[in-house]
Amino acid sequence: MRVFRFLMLSFLVLAACENAPKKKYKPQSLGAINTIAVVMDNNLWKGAVGDKIREHFAAPQIGLTWDEPRFSLEHMPPSVFTGTTRHRRAVLYVARDSITGAQVQNDPYATPQKMGVIKGSSDSALIAAIDTHAEQIMDSIRHMEIAEAQNRFFRSLSKETVLQDKFGIALRLPSVYKVGKQEDNFVWIDREIQKGSMNIVAYEMPGDSFSNDSTLVGGIIKMRDSIGQRYIPGPDVPDKITYMGTEKAFAPSVFNTLIGGREAYEVRGIWEVVNYPMAGPFLTYIIRDRARNRIMVLEGFTFAPATNKRDYMFELEAILKTVVFQE
Repeated sequence: MRVFRFLMLSFLVLAACENAPKKKYKPQSLGAINTIAVVMDNNLWKGAVGDKIREHFAAPQIGLTWDEPRFSLEHMPPSVFTGTTRHRRAVLYVARDSITGAQVQNDPYATPQKMGVIKGSSDSALIAAIDTHAEQIMDSIRHMEIAEAQNRFFRSLSKETVLQDKFGIALRLPSVYKVGKQEDNFVWIDREIQKGSMNIVAYEMPGDSFSNDSTLVGGIIKMRDSIGQRYIPGPDVPDKITYMGTEKAFAPSVFNTLIGGREAYEVRGIWEVVNYPMAGPFLTYIIRDRARNRIMVLEGFTFAPATNKRDYMFELEAILKTVVFQE
């Protein structure tokens, strides 16, 4: 009798396993950071619909020294979008259809993956849908790319604790970044790249800084220039003082955001070396830390003459967005 019960129980367990929904395996997605596979017919890509895609998705990235697109676009016709080609991490699918609309699909063929789908009954309908939904699709892809870049940092993390010891914050820093300079209220971390360097600086400001919105941009420039003059010297030039300041010809762009669970300003602009022909992009987060009655400033900037800098600045953004405040 016991043997019979055991056999019946085993049979029921096997039957339940066979009837249970099977989890479908999805391969790891492929593709370079900030690159979108654009799947659409050749005639659409070469015409007004393709122009509208490029207008939005390949628009110049804010805060760089010369025009570089938000995303690199790689066009392919639908007939090519098969097999491993479907495993691209960021995909934009545009097609004629009887119904006009757009959506973002999560992990349809691989993981992680975002696939923006835009359909329309005519060219004009497609163009209207692109105008309406492009920002939503780009935001979704950008958030995925930030997370992908941050996950890659896990492969080799720095064990430096200077930011934690001095400011009570932590960043997920790749091990290639090294502490180059530290003062009472200033830390400079950098890494060498082929034609220059990528840099992160951190410092505090009083909690009542930037309380007047009408003078916000001027206050940010004044802060950056004073810190640069004190801590970030430029090359030696006879009879001249050189330091990193803010490019005077172009005011930086300022946006409200959240970072590390706190209200912040995101600032994108161009730095220059005062009294010396050198410049590059910067990204600054001015974070209001009410618990400590302070403003925490984190900035990334790149020095890479005659080199595209979009992806360098994207890596710095991904790093700065990992900030964690100790309670």
